Formats: sequence, C-alpha cells, structure tokens
Amino acid sequence: MGSVRVGVPRRLWGMAARRDGTEPQIQHGRVFLRPAEREDIPRFVAWFNDWRTSRTLALRAPMSVPSEERWFEGMLERQGKSDYHFVACLLEDDRPIGNCGLHELDLVNGSAMLGIAIGTPDDRGKGYGTEALRALVGFGFAHLRLERIWLDVYAINPGARRVYERVGFVYEGTLRRAVYREAQYVDVVRMSILADEWRAQGAGAAAGLQ
Repeated sequence: MGSVRVGVPRRLWGMAARRDGTEPQIQHGRVFLRPAEREDIPRFVAWFNDWRTSRTLALRAPMSVPSEERWFEGMLERQGKSDYHFVACLLEDDRPIGNCGLHELDLVNGSAMLGIAIGTPDDRGKGYGTEALRALVGFGFAHLRLERIWLDVYAINPGARRVYERVGFVYEGTLRRAVYREAQYVDVVRMSILADEWRAQGAGAAAGLQ
C-alpha cells in the first residue's frame, strides 16, 4: 500500500526537494528558509559590511565577528518567541543568498514586522528575493496564524518597494524624513499585507502551498 500523510493537505504533497532528497519545511520556488547556524556568522559580517547591502538597512557602522556573535546569542533567545530569523538558501545547491525574518511578533493581535536582505549584488535581480518573501509570508499566515505582516522600506530603495508590491504588500503611509541616510533625511514607507489578501492570491501560493 502507498503511504498516507495523515493531516497533510494534498496541496503540500510533491514540494521541491533539496539535493539530499529532503523537503524543506519553508520554501517557495527555488528558495528555502533554514535557521541560522554559528558557521553563518562570518558570512553575515561580509554581507553587511558591504555598503551595497547595508545602505538600505538600519546599520550605521561596520560590524565585527564578536559583535555579530553577540547578536547571534540574542537571536537564539528570541527565536520562536518574539522573532523568527532565517537564512534564505537555493534549493539546487544549498547556497545561502540572504537573511529574512519576522520580528516584533505579536500573537495576541496577529501581527509581525518583516525584514529581508539579499547578501550580494550578484544574487539580486534574479527573483530570489521575491521567492524568499513568498516563503516567509506564507509561513507567517499559514503556520503562525498571523493577520497582518508589515514592513518599512526607505524611499531611496524603490526597487525593493516594487518587489514588495509584487508579493502583495500595499502602501499604508509615509514616515516623513524619518531616517538620516547618505547625508540627508529620507522618508520611510510603511507597507503591509493582510491574511485575506494573501489568500486571494491563491489560498497559499505565497507559501508554496499549491
């Protein structure tokens, strides 16, 4: 007799597998999400010490390995409580391409803030960020029962805003001249997506559940 996956919706069957044959718990398209490991720390430092990556993030100065190790310890304490932090990797070879996560998790009111960064310019413009976002948003709505996921994007980063809109985030408002960046005060745009808006995309498409 064939195996039966008790309690697993049919739309979850046949999800893409990694090179070792395992099926990631959180994936969409070519990208899957996994927890961060200690051996990722030097990679994170290299990513975020590159101005091409950090210019659109809330970073002010270069980071060191010891400071990132201190952040890592705090992240472990928060993981699954107020935050879910993941490393985005390619299914084809397990190569890490960026970080993403849900933060300020509020399970009483069903909300969380989303953050994402693709580590190197060579991996941008290929749709990886869009697929990582869809995996993360689907995780929040389908597995954490969130009602609203929100994010902030700097006005100097219009490309990111277009990606968020593609995934289904909508404009909520502007925090005028809210951050100082590149010798000027810049606006911060608040965007969000609601659970029913995500379902309207295909009742699970954003999480790879179809």
